[in-house]
Amino acid sequence: MDAVDAIMTLRSVRLYTAEPVDDQTVQTLLRAAMQAPSARNAQPWHFIVISERAVLDAIPKFHPYANMLLNAPLAILVCGDQAVEEDPEYINQDCAAATQNILLAAHALGLGAVWLGVYPRNKRIQEMRKLLNIPSRILPVSLIALGHPAEEKIEIDRFKAERVYYNTWGDVRI
Repeated sequence: MDAVDAIMTLRSVRLYTAEPVDDQTVQTLLRAAMQAPSARNAQPWHFIVISERAVLDAIPKFHPYANMLLNAPLAILVCGDQAVEEDPEYINQDCAAATQNILLAAHALGLGAVWLGVYPRNKRIQEMRKLLNIPSRILPVSLIALGHPAEEKIEIDRFKAERVYYNTWGDVRI
């Protein structure tokens, strides 16, 4: 699958088989994440790979949109290091780029995934820190549920020409 194909067919997958994701695939996902661009090339990210069933099952108790973790074999928490990048807005952008790389790489490798927001929800941030023993300088940004898909998603064309302007606001070429 080429990059444009991966982008155009990427969909959020919330149902997974029980088949585990092998370590080599996890390493590929993490390598893809670390290839993301970052402000001033600071690369402030850290990643927590979560595969223990008890930990995966604990997250939906405080994250209202994380019920798919009850059947996902794996999740990756993307975090930003505030000692490397002090501005949480840049951390959020950098970690978002890393998150998107994981989603695209997972899709290209035949896995299903869905992005679960953590930052800027303070309760989610604090609960993640507590559950995973994360130091205070580390900001949990996003969580990605991953696994072999147990559902098929149809391709959706989300392009809206009326939201594209040329040179100035309002110059629409439909």
